[in-house]
Amino acid sequence: MNLAYRTRGPLGQKAETSGKDPAYLARVRTLPCCVCEAFGEVQASTTEAHHVFHGRFSQLKTPDRMAIPLCGGHHQGQFDRSKLAIHQRKDAWERAYGPDHSYTAATQDKLQ
Repeated sequence: MNLAYRTRGPLGQKAETSGKDPAYLARVRTLPCCVCEAFGEVQASTTEAHHVFHGRFSQLKTPDRMAIPLCGGHHQGQFDRSKLAIHQRKDAWERAYGPDHSYTAATQDKLQ
């Protein structure tokens, strides 16, 4: 098999990523939203695991161990529209709260 094919994946499909850890993601979802906590906001929706992407120069998803806890409002904004959702307004979210990867170390510390 061609090496480029294995690393890039079949045409039209994302490549397989390493760093899968579903147990870690489940633990991230037990934490409070890191943004609500840091900025004194009330968390009104469940916590979701967000794979960080600010400053990333690849289309590959970051490893699960870099995920951070975000409430539904700060993550997708589907059920709680009172907050700035990262997947709806990436640049505005970064200006307001900083790069998403800056919350990774604190998340990892909480889960040790």
